Amino acid sequence: MRFLVISDIHMRDKVKTWANRLVEEHGADGVIVLGDITHFGPPQWASEFLSGLRGKVYAVPGNCDPPVTLNYIERSCTSLHLRKVRIGERDFVGCGGSNPTIFNTPNEVPEDEIYRRLGQVMVPGAVLVVHCPPLGVNDRTFSGHDGGSIAIKRVVEEFHPPLVLSGHIHEARGILEKDGTIFLNPGAAKDGNSALLDIDDRIEPMLLDKVSE
Repeated sequence: MRFLVISDIHMRDKVKTWANRLVEEHGADGVIVLGDITHFGPPQWASEFLSGLRGKVYAVPGNCDPPVTLNYIERSCTSLHLRKVRIGERDFVGCGGSNPTIFNTPNEVPEDEIYRRLGQVMVPGAVLVVHCPPLGVNDRTFSGHDGGSIAIKRVVEEFHPPLVLSGHIHEARGILEKDGTIFLNPGAAKDGNSALLDIDDRIEPMLLDKVSE
């Protein structure tokens, strides 16, 4: 299967247009959305955005999506938030929101609560779809701060997912492999960034060129 992976839309209308074009150009089966769909609301915008994407759509909310946004996600696509969903031959487990930040955004969760909730649904070998990255991986900010989650790092260490998809830290776009896990941050879609993911027997992520329009 092939997916376009996007994150951190922050209510930019243009993203839907170019995302749908990329789905068509690359023959993607659908789109995986890693949160921060809105920019502190309104939550119904998430429904309008997600329902307008082509192909099968999977999503989690971000820390800038008010908690009620989850209701609109569930109406418009397949929510992965704190759920295990079978996609093709693999299990996918998701967790939206983020650990606490200095910005006091609307969908922040204490680390112990993230660990408890995610640990209840995560299974060995499942692909992990999160808004916030694990601490120390794809989480370095421009100021040099590591903004990832301790709880998600613990879950990765305990369950050894083959792939972790995350956004949140706009400037930490990249792909790396560590201890048998591939980590992908597609970058902020609001800035024209995205990635392509081929996932069957093999997992092959690729960062796509920045969309300038």
